[in-house]
Amino acid sequence: MTDPLWRAGGFAAVATLALAAPALGRAVALPFALVAAAAAFVVDDGPLFDLFARPGDQQEGRLSGLAGFALAATGLGVLTAFPGATATMPVAVFVVSVLVLAYGNLGERLVERGSSDPFLATAGFVAAGFAAGVAGQAAVATVANLPLSYPRFAFLAAAAALAAALFRTMLYVRDDPLVMVSVGVLCWLFDAVAADVAPVEVGVALALTAVLGVLAYVLGTASATGMLTGVLLGLLAVVLGGLGWLVVLLTFFAVGGLSTKFRYDRKLQRGVAEDDGGARGTENVLGNAAVALVAVVAFAAADLVPGRPVDPAMFRYLFAGSLAAAMADTLSSEVGGLFDGPRLVTTFEAVPPGTDGGVTWQGTIAGLVGAAAVGSVSLLLLGTRLPGDAAAVVVVGGVVGMFTDSLLGATIEGDRVGNEAVNLAATAAGGAATAALAVGLGLVA
Repeated sequence: MTDPLWRAGGFAAVATLALAAPALGRAVALPFALVAAAAAFVVDDGPLFDLFARPGDQQEGRLSGLAGFALAATGLGVLTAFPGATATMPVAVFVVSVLVLAYGNLGERLVERGSSDPFLATAGFVAAGFAAGVAGQAAVATVANLPLSYPRFAFLAAAAALAAALFRTMLYVRDDPLVMVSVGVLCWLFDAVAADVAPVEVGVALALTAVLGVLAYVLGTASATGMLTGVLLGLLAVVLGGLGWLVVLLTFFAVGGLSTKFRYDRKLQRGVAEDDGGARGTENVLGNAAVALVAVVAFAAADLVPGRPVDPAMFRYLFAGSLAAAMADTLSSEVGGLFDGPRLVTTFEAVPPGTDGGVTWQGTIAGLVGAAAVGSVSLLLLGTRLPGDAAAVVVVGGVVGMFTDSLLGATIEGDRVGNEAVNLAATAAGGAATAALAVGLGLVA
């Protein structure tokens, strides 16, 4: 069987066909379509077959992995093939989506030659994918006589590399075509809403989120997938919102992560500790921060809508309120779990520690403090457009989210509805309550 490193090199060579996009114009998908046809129906033996054959291809007698990879690239190429159309994928997005996956995989295989650490392998994927994404975009822009916007290249390449690495850790290797298409659609969205990408913001975003992501993984407050998710969210927060948005996001991640580790052994003895040593995974990160992600993307997209029917400040409140709810819920659970005497929020009857929907007065106070912390940071850092009473509105939203989580925990959380879904609903309630209060009090237009 072919060495995985050589096979990854072969896939990277095929991906490089994407660089011909400016010259091919509407025929941009043709090279990948030909490769897909050859892999599926023509090449069934010989050196090329041996080079590209993945485990299982020998038994099938066809290069299914290469065919799927090339078909995914063909699909993205079709979306790129009609310049001037209303909904056409930019060539830069097409190129970065194809190159990041193939060269990221090559980087991962190179690292695996010298280390069995999965974290280092993932870092190799992100680094190689990022480098290939930036270089590919620059090459196509040069050929097409387009401006060389390296900050934008770096943003798209980083977002694509992080998203691809995240999807690959959650799926199987044979799902690479799905990964490529998903990354392409996401980067298409990010490219559309990121109107201006400043060099300083991108540099700070890449450096700060990478360092903090590694630190979270080393300290055990996030798993590898949780770290990738958090870093991607941080990058988007900076580029689409600003540095203040990132600080608010990091306030939740830092305090929430440390609270999970606080007296962890004691929580373990009481049966109320988080699994995996308290390391937050992708599901947990998205359950708490998905609403914030939607808010920052909507904020960036608000100015692109003709007539701007919604005041962008609305999404500042949605962002801050959702994170205040996430912080309040996290602290109330992590602190409250250390105390006896919880009572069910719906009936006030005494329940054992760790019971879904059980609350303690100590945990409630901790949640209030957490919501106040996010409210204060939001007031200071989410731009100068938030009025002084915005902090109080954010705190109220955080409290609404905290009690929503407890109420849902006491009523519907269980085998069918997991904790992450409840967290998502609670943060949505907190964000919505904050935004509604802002409108009702005239804080937004």
